[in-house]
Amino acid sequence: MMNFKRTATIALVGGAFIAWLAGAATTMHPPAAIAPAAPTLVDQRAGALASEIARLHERLHPTDPPRQPARNLFAYRGAAAKPAPPAAPAPRPAVSEAPAVLAPPQPSLKLAGIGEDEADGGPVRIAFISGEGQLFMVKEGDMVTSRYRVAHISADVVELADLETNTPRRLALR
Repeated sequence: MMNFKRTATIALVGGAFIAWLAGAATTMHPPAAIAPAAPTLVDQRAGALASEIARLHERLHPTDPPRQPARNLFAYRGAAAKPAPPAAPAPRPAVSEAPAVLAPPQPSLKLAGIGEDEADGGPVRIAFISGEGQLFMVKEGDMVTSRYRVAHISADVVELADLETNTPRRLALR
């Protein structure tokens, strides 16, 4: 019987303690109403920006309907297309004028790198030149394509001699 009284007392005191904690955690007062915050400067500018965007979108709408005999984007030439008038013939040069001599176009060559080996007589340099879909590894005196001969290789520049026009061409490292 003593255990029953002790158990009942502990249960009753524990229940009262839990009820007291629950009452302390909750209030019976309704929460205070929160006043809306005054609009800030950013909110005011955002509203003005939104109205300006809407006005510009309305302005972008087309006002003219499209023309009905529209161009067919999938046809090369329309049936109603008129042939272009013949171009006026180009004036021929006077007999006293000599025709201009055009130099042949230079092939696209690029200096990719320079290698150097030490030898008894000084450094021996090899130039790596890319062009015309090939990579040329050349020393002084070697040919680059059928048009150029390597005249000199320095630490960062290769001088080529053009065999057709007898002019030098320099390729530098970049």
